[in-house]
Amino acid sequence: MLRPPFRVVHFVCAVVLLAFLSSVAIPKTANADAQEDAKQLIDQSGVSAGFFVHFGAGDGELTAALRQNESTQVQGLVDDARNLAAMRDRVRSQGIYGDVAFDVFAGGDLPYVDNMVNLFVAESLGSVSMDEVTRVLVPNGVAMIKKDGGWTKFVKPRPSNIDEWSHYLHDSTGNSVAHDDVVAPPRHLQWVGSPRWSRHHDRMASMSALVSTGGRMFYIMDEGSRISIQLPPKWKLIARDAFNGSVLWKKDIEKWQPHLWPLKSGPTQLSRRLVSNDKEVYVTLGFNAPLTALDAATGEVLRTYEGSDATEEIISTGEMLYLVVRKGKAELADYAPMFGTVGDQARSRSFFWDEEPRVLMAFEASTGKQLWAKKGKVSPLTLAAKGSQLYFHDGEKIVSLDGRSGDVVWESESVTRRDAFTFNFGPRLVIYNDVVLYSGGDGKMISSDAKSGEKLWEASFPNSGYQSPQDLMVVDGLVWLAPLTSG
Repeated sequence: MLRPPFRVVHFVCAVVLLAFLSSVAIPKTANADAQEDAKQLIDQSGVSAGFFVHFGAGDGELTAALRQNESTQVQGLVDDARNLAAMRDRVRSQGIYGDVAFDVFAGGDLPYVDNMVNLFVAESLGSVSMDEVTRVLVPNGVAMIKKDGGWTKFVKPRPSNIDEWSHYLHDSTGNSVAHDDVVAPPRHLQWVGSPRWSRHHDRMASMSALVSTGGRMFYIMDEGSRISIQLPPKWKLIARDAFNGSVLWKKDIEKWQPHLWPLKSGPTQLSRRLVSNDKEVYVTLGFNAPLTALDAATGEVLRTYEGSDATEEIISTGEMLYLVVRKGKAELADYAPMFGTVGDQARSRSFFWDEEPRVLMAFEASTGKQLWAKKGKVSPLTLAAKGSQLYFHDGEKIVSLDGRSGDVVWESESVTRRDAFTFNFGPRLVIYNDVVLYSGGDGKMISSDAKSGEKLWEASFPNSGYQSPQDLMVVDGLVWLAPLTSG
């Protein structure tokens, strides 16, 4: 995950944070010249959404025109407070006050935390240095500075030592460890968005999945009423700018797992239904829906993967997508809460993975072409991949397939596991270099050679992961476990 370096700033304007939460309409009338100038600036910059700053806002016409869509918030900075009231009245009359805001810049540091601004526009920087502009830009953010009658474009480089988090467990290998040198203990809030609270402590989590790539974050959240958990859910896939929280787009999810599912009990596979990269998002837009590819910047539907209805898990390796697809009735299809107002945790322990065969499918991500499909048992949360090789536990042993053909490369000897997998638990399969690690919840862990399947070693595994998958990660060649729960 991405963390900015700590820096003390004078203030972060509250109206900017509030602007992230609003979605009023764009004005139907505006200064035609300002609109054309804004369009040219946005086209030249390549930045079409997020948080924009217009430094030296003048009369505010260009500032307002920079908001070309509902995914953009703009703040204009001026050096003379006498014009503020008129500028604010103008955007208020246009119905965009809040999403377009103005304030006085008194000199010194720009009034933003590090890595906050997507597009910075200035006809003159005055006493502000380019280093200061660079500080407030997000990685890959753009500054458009007017020079000699034209606009000069500057792009802030993305640091090589920050990482992406494209899957529930970091990437397709299942090793939930970021390759990041910037992450550190937090020193301040980067941004605050809505909703401030989840829907209920004693029912299913309001967020089912979250990933972050390309400077954006994508998550599945229930935006239903916080007044009562008994009111209907409103599940949505939401995209925000990861650095400043600007809402970029939302997509409705028509039907999801019932939101009255018990306290902190998963279902764990829901988190495996969302994967992203810099350009695309792969998601099921419904509990029994097929896999859909969306444009990461706009949310536009790019393609649907034929035959992938009822996809339960997704992993991505470059140009390949691998899916676990259910063809029969879901284990949780008949779930209904036993009690209306309490956690109902005992109820969650009466639903188990049914061990019925699933269909493993391989698709070309960019074309939607299905390369192969293979029917067989796949333990929940165990599908993983590295390079062109695919791995999973089939309930009895670890299996490796060739990712391009689906052919079996090797099968391990029998690997033990707990008798039944409930949906508030998950086994773990992790790939690290040329080693496959597996733990199935029975107090044991096995290590196998990733190329041959040969058993390397085994060890005891403490109870871990409260109402969640087992805790297992590898950092610099060391396997880390944590005895964090009683069962």
